[in-house]
Parts: sequence; C-alpha cells; structure tokens
Amino acid sequence: MTAPDSTRSAPLARPGFDRAAHERADPDLLESARLDDATRVLVLNGDTAPLAAPGSLHWVAPPAVPSGAEWAFLGRTATGAAALVAVFARGEEDLLAAPAGWAPLRVVGGSLTASDAGAFVEALSLGRWLLEAPFCPACGARTQTRSSGWSRHCPSCGREHFPRTDPAVIVAVTSATHPDRLLLGSNALWAQNRFSCFAGFVEAGESLESAVVREVREEAGVDLVDVQYRSSQAWPYPRSLMLGFLAVAADDAAAEADGEEILAVRWFERAEIGASLRGEGDLILPGSASIAHQLISEWHASAP
Repeated sequence: MTAPDSTRSAPLARPGFDRAAHERADPDLLESARLDDATRVLVLNGDTAPLAAPGSLHWVAPPAVPSGAEWAFLGRTATGAAALVAVFARGEEDLLAAPAGWAPLRVVGGSLTASDAGAFVEALSLGRWLLEAPFCPACGARTQTRSSGWSRHCPSCGREHFPRTDPAVIVAVTSATHPDRLLLGSNALWAQNRFSCFAGFVEAGESLESAVVREVREEAGVDLVDVQYRSSQAWPYPRSLMLGFLAVAADDAAAEADGEEILAVRWFERAEIGASLRGEGDLILPGSASIAHQLISEWHASAP
C-alpha cells in the first residue's frame, strides 16, 4: 500500500474552511453568534442548500432563518465571522428565497469553491445527525445538545454521544495486462448504462486493505494484486467517510457480477471513459462531487 499524494484531495475534501473547533466548548457560542449581525448561516432543507449562483452557496443573516431549526456552529468564514448551520427536515417548499435555487450536495458539491464545499459537507453531515439521533441509544432518553451542536448529553444515564462516521472503501480496478482498461460495475438500483467504482462499508475488525479485496471479490469476482490508497472525502449519504483506492486485477477474465447488488461489470477502454467525461456517448459516470469521479478522472489522465 503506497502513501497518498499530499497535493491531491477529493472534491469534498479540499482545504479552505476553518472549523475553529476549539470554540465549540463555549456554552454561549451559539446564542452570541445568532445575535451578531456579521454571522452567516447556511440553511439546509433536508439535503439541499440555497445557492447564490451556480457555484456558490447563499448564506443569510440569523434573522432570515425561519423558526424551528436545529442549530450548530460550523466555524469561521474568511473574514472571521461565525458560520452556523440551521437544519430543517426536508419539506416540500423552499424555506427562503435563493437567487439560484436550491440543490443537494451530490449535485453541486463538485462545482463549489473549496470553502463552500467544505462548509456544505460539514453542515450536512452534522445536520443529519442532529435531526436523526435525538435519543440516547443506550437508554432511550431524549438527549441534550452540547458543544455548539457537536455532542449530545443523556440526562438519564449520563452518556455522551457524538456524530457517527462509517468508513467505507471505494476502488477503481485496472487491468494488469491492458493499461487502457478500467473495470466498473453497475448497481442494481441504478439506471441503465450507469457505471462506477466498486464500494462497500468496512466491517467490524477489518482493515481498509482487506475491505478493498473483499468487496471487489464479492461484487466483481476479481482478486487483486496491488492496492494503492489515493484520497478520501466525507460522503453524508448517510454518514460515510469514503476512502479511495486504485487496484490491479489479477485476472481480467475472472470479472463477473454478483447478480444481486451488482448487475453488470464491464471493462471499459480509456477512450470510452474519456468520451463520457466529456459528456459524449451513452456511458453515465459518477457526478463530479464524488470521489468515484475523481478516481476515474485520475486514471483517465494517467495514460502511459
């Protein structure tokens, strides 16, 4: 397993947003920030956020936020202003007017600035936890939000709870004998002609490398002879940390879909991948916000 290239980062893992985590312990942080006219708020309606322009989030002042939100501290903007998130369960109507409408992270994440992308993925990851985990999993009591939205305290049993992140691996598989071939799979839930990298959650007591080998063998019937870590990014659908790899198949001919989760596997030529990345042809690849798109794009750009 090779060391990652520190100059490379996935679409939702680019630096540029200051989380200012050391401030979360201040019990008055959220209240004082909501009273500050300089504070900027990102409002989430389910997994969608308002856009100021196609590549920019629409931040608002605290008074513009409708009542009933779950609040949390995200960090500091480039000007030093507090950045908050106000989270709402998905409603049918937009919560406030947005110049460029509302959009989910998976659609616009790849086109946002590094700062906005970092804020959106943080807000959505934290927001889902705030909405979906109000009760103590140990005793069932309703918990109290602390740490400016980053922890929950159970008043019944005294336990402290924090946002959960589930590690998952995702891997682009190349051919050992044909450098211009990439193996991709089509999930049973996807539209026809949609293909992507192979992915799955890391099981209890399993290393990342073992998970990569197991997932590819289970889904595509292929053993791997080389596994290289590339990069990672948060993927809050619902709460994953995706760790991206590049691997080499031991035997191209062994590729076969499991027929349950993966309905089709196919070796694609570099030219086919390139055409799809340019928006040509029938092949549908992952969106630009995903680490799968990055893995495929990097492979395509690495032509020998």
